[in-house]
Amino acid sequence: MDGLWDRRALLVSGKGGVGKTSVAAALARAAVNAGRRVLLAEVEVGSETNEGPSPLAELVGARVNGASVTPVSPNLSFVRLSAIEGQRLFLQEILPLRVMADAAMRTRALRRFLEAAPALREMGVLFQMLHLIRLTRAEGDPRHPLCILDLPATGHALALAALPDTLLTVMPGGPIGRAVREGMALLRDPALTGAVLVTLPEPLPVSETLELATAIQRHGIPIAAGVLNRMPDNPFSPDGRAAVEQLLGAHGPHRGQRALGRLDRARAAQARLEANFPAPLLTLPEFPASGPRLVELLATHLSPPPTASASPERRGAGAQP
Repeated sequence: MDGLWDRRALLVSGKGGVGKTSVAAALARAAVNAGRRVLLAEVEVGSETNEGPSPLAELVGARVNGASVTPVSPNLSFVRLSAIEGQRLFLQEILPLRVMADAAMRTRALRRFLEAAPALREMGVLFQMLHLIRLTRAEGDPRHPLCILDLPATGHALALAALPDTLLTVMPGGPIGRAVREGMALLRDPALTGAVLVTLPEPLPVSETLELATAIQRHGIPIAAGVLNRMPDNPFSPDGRAAVEQLLGAHGPHRGQRALGRLDRARAAQARLEANFPAPLLTLPEFPASGPRLVELLATHLSPPPTASASPERRGAGAQP
């Protein structure tokens, strides 16, 4: 896990319904547990920065405050990345006065142009992330050493991966070209960035995840890890499994047979993913919980166990060594 936390950015992606957002929140909590300072981010899918509900913010108890970074708890902050905020920050950087950038963003023609081009929308998201990663504290160290970004869909992951090549083809020079090259240096450096692909132990999600991994690698984005989420527990020894199958066979069709079939499919999907995924694989169990409680359980599973050298006083009053 330390290999994940030592990066500057983790891009969490996966198909809808695989628990991607819960895993992103759990990764952030686990990184904080490991002593890291984390910025948990999501991409605003609309054209404007939205003050509305955020499933990711709700999972960690964050308050949505437009495009501003808001503290959640010690060492954990939350932000929504939006295309329009990133575009505004970009104009502030290239124009001599901030007031000129703000005035330009209020121009209807420019806004329509920026919203019409998908590549420019993705550029805005990338530039806002770059801006946040660049920020430093008074001591000179990064304000946000680790940014965990929950991408809204696999299409956004591919669009972000393809963005540098797309923009450099049409705008190889100037301030946009320079910003894109800086973004490319971040996104394609395996020491700085890694994609984390979340899936389920089922045939179709595993197939889609392997296809996504191939497509992301084709664009030069390193893959840091895969997450096999909601892996069902296998409580049977070989003899126990045989006894259960014999018992179920004697009583005809039963929901227990469906449960065994699901377990077999999950194990086959896990074996296929382990054999073909191009990065380490994290397996998360199936917890009977949801919402913030599920995030807490997942984060505990991802966090290192307490050291065995803890003194009796630290283990609690009356604890036996």
